[in-house]
Amino acid sequence: MAATPLVSTKKCPFCQQWSEWELRPTDRCTHCGHLLDPQAHQRAEADAVAAAQPQKSALRLIEIRPEDGPVLTFFKWIGRGGQLLFIALLSFFVWVATAIAA
Repeated sequence: MAATPLVSTKKCPFCQQWSEWELRPTDRCTHCGHLLDPQAHQRAEADAVAAAQPQKSALRLIEIRPEDGPVLTFFKWIGRGGQLLFIALLSFFVWVATAIAA
């Protein structure tokens, strides 16, 4: 007796016919040619667009722009140092609290 490979199928939301489905968002119905899972296709496109955009950092430091003058740049560097010092102290206190609790 020969082993038959397992085949996934999905009912087309447009023509209501069953088609082979390889679990890809680009799979199309063999009867009408529409996408078998339009929502997955939209999610895949949205993920591709999001991956193409530059990632924003969760850490919001003061932005230093090239058009800022030298005095403003100096004070922004001081402010950024204060931000980093605050983050470091807060992280240290969280570490101490978790070390004591454990």
